[in-house]
Amino acid sequence: MPKYEEIANILRERILDGTYPVDSFLPHQTNLAEEFKVSRMTIKKAVNILTVEGLIYSKQGMGTKILNSSFWDKNDSLFRFNNYNGLSSDLKDDKRTLSSQVILFTVEFPNETIASRLAVDTQTPIYHIIRLRLLDEQPFVLEHTYMPCDLVPGLTQEVLLQSIYTYIHETLHIQFAGSYRHITADKPDDFDQKYLNCALTDPILQVEQVVYLENGRPIEYSRSRNRYDSRGYSLLDVKNI
Repeated sequence: MPKYEEIANILRERILDGTYPVDSFLPHQTNLAEEFKVSRMTIKKAVNILTVEGLIYSKQGMGTKILNSSFWDKNDSLFRFNNYNGLSSDLKDDKRTLSSQVILFTVEFPNETIASRLAVDTQTPIYHIIRLRLLDEQPFVLEHTYMPCDLVPGLTQEVLLQSIYTYIHETLHIQFAGSYRHITADKPDDFDQKYLNCALTDPILQVEQVVYLENGRPIEYSRSRNRYDSRGYSLLDVKNI
């Protein structure tokens, strides 16, 4: 993660926990540069991220003011192009309790569509996982995940009840190089109606994702199914900040 994003994360947390109260002013960029031992340009990039998110407002000669809220719905998941942390990491500062219910965990051979997404043949064993993620025991997102068994050895139900990405990063010492995401609206299927408590007429927000390793091989294909009224996605592009 670039240094300016690390600093933006720290400043964001200070704003959200009240260290920098609403209607107060962010410390001068020179002081922040001294605190974090970086250049003012790095601080400027971090401040620009928070400006894009609607947490602060800068005006020439008046400083940078802390706003009373983000422009965006706080229940939204913020998509960054280089963010592959997973739901557990994304919600680590959320006061609600995240838990998982394993609905399906099998090893099987993929059909042609799944094999194509994972760049394997139909005789390659894969994990097929369906998990319901809950916040404070309320259905939040239904995840359908497929992974080649040879890339994620030792996966167990105990891991699925926690964080698969933490297991991949910290136990298997595997890092991701990139991902492709495709966001669409869909009609609820039988799983959505049963586990997300959807009515037949409720729209579903689906996020398809393929995560790649540095050698270009996909390690995951997933479909995250979200109730229309429980989750949204905001896209933040910081490449040119």
